[in-house]
Amino acid sequence: MPIRSVTVLALCTAVAAPLAAQPQHFTLDHLRKVVGVGGVEIAPDGRTVVVTVTRPSYERDKNESELYAVDVATGAARQLTFERRSVGGARFSPDGRTLAFLAPDSAKEMQIWLLPMAGGETRRLTSHPTGVEHFAWRPDGGAIAFAASDERPKRDGEERFLTTFTVGDQDLFLRERVEPQHVWLVETTSGQERRITSGAWSLEFVLPPGSPPSGLSWSPDGRTIALAQVPAAQSGKLDSVHAALLDVASGAVRPLTSARRFENNPVFSPDGSSVAYWYPRDGRYDLGYGNEVYVAPTSGGEGRSVTRALDRNLFGAQWLADGASLLVAGNDRTSVGAWIVPTGGGAPRRLDTGGLVINGAFGYDIAAASHAPTIAFTATASDRPSELYVMDGPNGKPRRLTSFNAWADDVAWGKLERVTWKSGAFEADGVVGYPPDFDPSKKYPLVLYIHGGPTASSKLSFSSTAQLMAAQGWIVFQPNYRGSDNLGTAFQAAIVNDAGAGPGRDVMAGVAMLRARPYVDATRTAVTGWSYGGFMTSWLIGNYPNEWKAAMAGAPVTSWEDMYNFGDGSVTIRYAFGGSPWTQNRMAAYRAQSPITYAARIRTPTLVMSNMEDFRVPPTQAFALYRAMKDNGVETQFVGFTGRTHASSDPVNARERLRLWVDWVRTHIDGPRVVP
Repeated sequence: MPIRSVTVLALCTAVAAPLAAQPQHFTLDHLRKVVGVGGVEIAPDGRTVVVTVTRPSYERDKNESELYAVDVATGAARQLTFERRSVGGARFSPDGRTLAFLAPDSAKEMQIWLLPMAGGETRRLTSHPTGVEHFAWRPDGGAIAFAASDERPKRDGEERFLTTFTVGDQDLFLRERVEPQHVWLVETTSGQERRITSGAWSLEFVLPPGSPPSGLSWSPDGRTIALAQVPAAQSGKLDSVHAALLDVASGAVRPLTSARRFENNPVFSPDGSSVAYWYPRDGRYDLGYGNEVYVAPTSGGEGRSVTRALDRNLFGAQWLADGASLLVAGNDRTSVGAWIVPTGGGAPRRLDTGGLVINGAFGYDIAAASHAPTIAFTATASDRPSELYVMDGPNGKPRRLTSFNAWADDVAWGKLERVTWKSGAFEADGVVGYPPDFDPSKKYPLVLYIHGGPTASSKLSFSSTAQLMAAQGWIVFQPNYRGSDNLGTAFQAAIVNDAGAGPGRDVMAGVAMLRARPYVDATRTAVTGWSYGGFMTSWLIGNYPNEWKAAMAGAPVTSWEDMYNFGDGSVTIRYAFGGSPWTQNRMAAYRAQSPITYAARIRTPTLVMSNMEDFRVPPTQAFALYRAMKDNGVETQFVGFTGRTHASSDPVNARERLRLWVDWVRTHIDGPRVVP
């Protein structure tokens, strides 16, 4: 396909007008304008950054993405792909002349495509029958290693009608056998593919969905690939993920260290002597400890933590051009911190991101050039959706390059504030959002919007959900309860064997702190959340039944026993409770921390929502909560969405979920009216 280019320039003009238009409040209609900017890929020389730009198409009910190249010096953005509608995973060749990316073929399988950056035609490189999951350029640019699932065995005759398969450690809604992912090599000139690995073992696969895969990392001599390996392609084996080194010539794989557990995202150092990877603090995932970044020698030996001093749950480790330091990132208070960490000793140095919140959750959208000091990232502000920013080096200040969400300048946004409060031995924190036209002399309802995870945190970042709530005239409280990963190891680990009671006390202490403020109407409080936020909502309405005017529990965990038996997260649940519910009389602990145990106490009008093939939190959880409330005469409604996903992300259903959410709360704390 011939390359066309479209240059997008950010122009600031001042136009005199007799009367300035009043800024609008954020409404559901504004969701059409929200542009996603992510997938940062920076050229080796640091002069160009490629991003994936995603726009919602309500007419096709798709989130459609294209690639843009942004000039670091001028901010000029050139569109690289057209009408593909689903692209991502862009990676520059080692010399920066070619961009490889993933896009679907006619069979809708993701394949690798090559685009000359100086101009010319895009060509498809792979035609792999099961598609490509992710890939990495060989250092000489002559080949690309990629991950792909094995093909399912062919069946002939009557056997082709067989639908049986071994389920194993997987979720309730598995519909076919999970095939392992393995490493392939494709020559960039001929397109010839060659299988490198095989067997029952698999490359690590993505959990949770939406987080970045543990990639393939080449040694500088092109002979070895660092990867993350699991013994089988099932979610119940994820605690056995470990870093390994693949000899490309022979296909032999050997473990990097003796740990054989919880190692992830291995990355070769520029000189090939070391590999950096994620690993729980002291290997104690069972204690709820977060990730640190470890470095191990490739010649053999154990790894050592280089980030202990940070005491943060870290995702992502990139070697800088000097080969002596790493760029790491993780949640930090109500933001995301990015640090330069010397691997040979010395104090980590936090980058000054200027109050921006770097995008990401289980991996952060920040990258450093391999042969220049430039650092690029996508981020939001409280009043601005995603844009691309660059820093001229670790000591630089962020500079915005794009204006894909310039429309946000014409909206009156609710202000955000970080708040802290005491809860037992901890100082918890969270985010309070105010209505756009907030007047401290008035009183406002208080609506809780509780984050999921629980290994996550609420931040001073842009949130369509929180801003829509604030636009209704509500004070919006997003608490970070124990188990959140923004305040250090002790706070994060305190949730082990205490899934609901301790976090519940944290939230209620925060509510008490806010109710003491003169502008909060303590008689009109609602609690809402999705996933673990749905769990917390269910827990709070059962254990604090007289506190709430309304509730919305989305994809709620209501029974840890059922979560262990039917969901895809049995590994993490087993560690969170110290073992299986079926051994050593642990069932009592599982049930004591399950909201369904206290459901008969609920008095709050509650909306329940769930995707009906949710593999993360099976809808059996939502059904149980709904039945318990209905049978006890509590006002409730259960809304289901189709699809094998944890939350519908297509534009139409995502908007409808948000409309139902806000409308339910509004009806019960303000009285009925249509959500704008």
